[in-house]
Amino acid sequence: MDVGSLRVGGYMIIDNEPCRIVDITKSKPGKHGSAKARIVAIGIFDGVKRSIVKPVGANAEVPIIEKRSGQIFAVNPSSVQIMDLETYEYLDAPFPEEEELKAKLNPGVEIEYWKILGRVKIVRVK
Repeated sequence: MDVGSLRVGGYMIIDNEPCRIVDITKSKPGKHGSAKARIVAIGIFDGVKRSIVKPVGANAEVPIIEKRSGQIFAVNPSSVQIMDLETYEYLDAPFPEEEELKAKLNPGVEIEYWKILGRVKIVRVK
């Protein structure tokens, strides 16, 4: 995807980490060179703020986000075991950082989770 077509609230990959874009500022083309875009994004999994400057015509990597439904099968001390409601496969996910969300995780509860670059993140409880 072109850097110029990225929008705030969208997603892109910076340093092999999927990130949510929070700010984009574009400069005008000057005498020497093309317009540049400064993108500020926050990592989905680690919450680290990252910024990058690229020409508007350059390509940016955009992650493919699978938004899926699941049911909590078991809560282990280190992770949560989820059963996908479409494929009935089991997978392990780390605990979410949000305390409100973590408190609602009990066996039998339906959740929404995202699969991004082979990693899993619990987003919300349904």
